[in-house]
Amino acid sequence: MAYQGQTIENPFTGQSLHFLTTARQTGGTALVLQSSWRGQGSEPAPHYHPAQEELFEVLQGQLTVRLDGELRHLRAGEQLRIRPGQVHSMWNEVDERATARWTTRPALRTEDLLETVFSLAQAGLVKADGAPGLLQAAVLLPAYDQEFRLARPPRWVQRVVFGLLRPLARLIGLKATYSAGQPWTEKVAAVKA
Repeated sequence: MAYQGQTIENPFTGQSLHFLTTARQTGGTALVLQSSWRGQGSEPAPHYHPAQEELFEVLQGQLTVRLDGELRHLRAGEQLRIRPGQVHSMWNEVDERATARWTTRPALRTEDLLETVFSLAQAGLVKADGAPGLLQAAVLLPAYDQEFRLARPPRWVQRVVFGLLRPLARLIGLKATYSAGQPWTEKVAAVKA
């Protein structure tokens, strides 16, 4: 469970998250993070949040954003509001580290999703781009369907593929939620890819 002042890092992507205000503190109305991206990052998978709005305020450096297919560059002092359902990706393509204040409304289960993905990365149980492998995604993404959806492939393809793979993933012990320090890494490591 996330707590105020906690910092987690994804060593594959170089992104770190510092929890400023947790969902528990706001009664679920918001999650406020300070996110930092190392320089020369690559574009993550386009995605959207069906029931959440995000607000980013760049505090340092520059962020590159692809929002509904349009490329934008946000610099220190600039803000960007992303409405529910807007397809986007965000990364830092320049040399200097970038930092932003990131607010998600409502919080839903975003903390659990972030802790799980970052815990998998810290254990080295993700692909080179920092994303979970296909079997892990088959249990992870449907569990956080209100918080995060991939923009591609089409949703019906994702449902079919994940639906077929989910029983196998569960059979070998994969779960939708992990946190650092749990004795799960050996089992997940066996099916990393």
